[in-house]
Amino acid sequence: MHWYLKVLKDYAVFTGRSQRMEFWIFILISTIITWILGYIDIAAGLVDPETGLGLVSAIYSLAVLIPSVAVGARRLHDIGRSGWWQLLVLIPLLGAIALIVMFALDSKSGDNKYGANPKGA
Repeated sequence: MHWYLKVLKDYAVFTGRSQRMEFWIFILISTIITWILGYIDIAAGLVDPETGLGLVSAIYSLAVLIPSVAVGARRLHDIGRSGWWQLLVLIPLLGAIALIVMFALDSKSGDNKYGANPKGA
């Protein structure tokens, strides 16, 4: 939970670097929360039948949009790439796969132009 709260505290910080653990724990907890809120939407009848979107889960998703992009940029900085590489997601399927691979790569050792290694190595 520490990693999730750390990302929320750094709400719109697009500078610096983030470890894999910080990124993936945030994604995992956000996904679980979204699923739970989706079930709450279904139980409360708040799902739009045309779009399949629920009100509460949509509000949560909008609330974590900026922190998600920010932690993604910091994660890419950790491997020595610009945060703009996140735009690869606009390429259907291949872009998402490429981003997942980049997010899974280990940190570049030592300092880089984005800051000190968050692992301290």
